Amino acid sequence: MTPRAQRGGSNLFTAAGLDHGAPRPLADKLRPQKLSEVVGQDHLLGPDGTLTRMLETKSLGSLVFWGPPGTGKTTVARLLAHETSLHFEQISAIFTGVADLKKVFEQSRARREAGQGTLLFVDEVHRFNRAQQDSFLPVVEDGTIVLVGATTENPSFELNAALLSRARVLVFKSLDGAAIEKLLRRAEEIEGKALPLDEDARASLVRMADGDGRASLTLTEEIWRAARSGETFDAAALQDVVQRRAPIYDKGQDGHYNLISALHKSVRGSDPDAALYYLARMFDAGEDPLYLARRIVRMAVEDVGLADPQALVIANAAKDAFDFLGSPEGELAIAQAVIYIATAPKSNAAYVAYGAAMRMAKEGGSLLPPKHILNAPTKLMKEEDYGAGYEYDHDEAEAFSGQNYFPDQLGRQSFYNPPDRGFEREIRKRLDYWAKLRKERGR
Repeated sequence: MTPRAQRGGSNLFTAAGLDHGAPRPLADKLRPQKLSEVVGQDHLLGPDGTLTRMLETKSLGSLVFWGPPGTGKTTVARLLAHETSLHFEQISAIFTGVADLKKVFEQSRARREAGQGTLLFVDEVHRFNRAQQDSFLPVVEDGTIVLVGATTENPSFELNAALLSRARVLVFKSLDGAAIEKLLRRAEEIEGKALPLDEDARASLVRMADGDGRASLTLTEEIWRAARSGETFDAAALQDVVQRRAPIYDKGQDGHYNLISALHKSVRGSDPDAALYYLARMFDAGEDPLYLARRIVRMAVEDVGLADPQALVIANAAKDAFDFLGSPEGELAIAQAVIYIATAPKSNAAYVAYGAAMRMAKEGGSLLPPKHILNAPTKLMKEEDYGAGYEYDHDEAEAFSGQNYFPDQLGRQSFYNPPDRGFEREIRKRLDYWAKLRKERGR
């Protein structure tokens, strides 16, 4: 056994023989040495967890770990290799090219011929292009490697279907408050000192970690470095010391789409409080306010419609107000629009009607409107009865003729069916009254 193997080679410090006395980040000191020490992933590692069952069968297939940063993906992969007596090899898709992959595959084949399997852990696996992802297929299929890929992005969108079909996706969850608190207590035990925080500040630290275990330990180190002897920080002082870690949010990735979906559905569900919460989350994360204003205009059209015609006016006014005022005052106009639309009566009748009419337009082809509603600017068109029989509605009783305006081949259609809510209650009355007049007039 080599000196490296005797030391375990779990990190650069131990591999270089500097694990005694060398400064080590707290997150490295607390890195679990057993799967049972991993916190926050009981659905995978608990008594009935997915990985627990796999290990009991002594069978480990290729896997994709999907979850936010700091949830233990790398650590679990390393410990799985240990539990299954596989050689652990780690690469990052950011720094690995085609030549590097070929070398790793060749080493894995040689290792396999010598009776040693390889667990290849690929961090940021979604960063590989399609061709690079395809290169894993033969070595996964013939058992040269057990692939464990880690990604913070939705594998359904970022990984090839061929690769996904050969791997099982396991979801790593953000650490909840109890899991973060467990890490903090473990850190205090290892360092032999308590965090200099009062109760509110400690709760605030847990929230600041934002479900990221590694971040919670980094923040913990910052607190210990900043504290003077005998000093205890309250929540306000804590924010000054650590300068508050920014929320996990990438405007082009899952966090963005998850929050805008939550905002839209909260508005549709007539919950102004939840809608304001998600709006504030997105503002706090640096989302473009004009993007949010555009989405709110869409909500007014799609989910309120004619149940409250003022909703669209309010949404557009909020957009214009932000353009005029700028930030931060303009955000209040957007928040006001969110409250208005969330509390407005809801109707998608116009949205549904438009969709139905569009389908009919595509399916029906180029049908000529009935001749009585066509203009006849030429003699020939008059001879062809264009405009003949048209009844000018303003000259009719109730200013309503009840004539048919659909193509003769199509017949009268009904797309718009307003509910008995909000302003559309009045529209419903009008439509019902006009239907009654048509019936009376035999139209």
